[in-house]
Amino acid sequence: MTTLPPAARLAWWATAWLQGYAVTDLVIDAVVDGDATHVMARLPGIEGTATLVEGLALLRRLGATGLGGAFPAEGDPVGLGGPRPFNADALEAGEAVVVSGTGLGLVPQRTGAAVIWTAQPAERRQLPDVGEADRALRAALLASADALADLDVARWRPEVADRLMDLRHREPLTAPDGIPPRCVDLASRGLQAAGIVELALEDDGGAISATEVERRRAALVPLDRAGRAALTAACSPEVWPPG
Repeated sequence: MTTLPPAARLAWWATAWLQGYAVTDLVIDAVVDGDATHVMARLPGIEGTATLVEGLALLRRLGATGLGGAFPAEGDPVGLGGPRPFNADALEAGEAVVVSGTGLGLVPQRTGAAVIWTAQPAERRQLPDVGEADRALRAALLASADALADLDVARWRPEVADRLMDLRHREPLTAPDGIPPRCVDLASRGLQAAGIVELALEDDGGAISATEVERRRAALVPLDRAGRAALTAACSPEVWPPG
């Protein structure tokens, strides 16, 4: 995860649109990004699929006040509140959005170069606030760096060691007006953490035993969890700081 995933793009740009900070054309371009198209399915009152414009307009008529992202993983359903079918689909996809004020959630499914957002009932969720997620991510980065240093990460994954030594170097994110700068920064650091975890887990990196592999994975679990929580908070207007 080195760029904003679809759920983050939809959460940010659709919320900005609902709040009057972004015009429709920019929203569509930003959400679709490099994909061929995005459509919505199973929306109330619409047969078949709807374009993003049609889907967002319907959600606004239904009372949507914002779209919040969720980036769960097995054993850590961060950003999800139920019911079970929605949670299961979101866990399988690794991401989803919850539409505040409508009782609906949207889960993406990629089909070739297209993304289909399938609507289904979604319940209110408990979320880490931005400050809590920020502190947890900073602590997890330090703890994982120390643990990986003890495991000689520089020998088996020098690229990971380089990233841990240069945490200030991050690719800038493009966000619409209305997204708190603190959340843009937090999302960037959450993605950075996810990129470190992904790189470190690409292979066993020359591990000499199953025990060594497990120790390396265990050192990365807190960072993975904190990175996903940070991205969830950064993409959830329910917990954004005021002003």
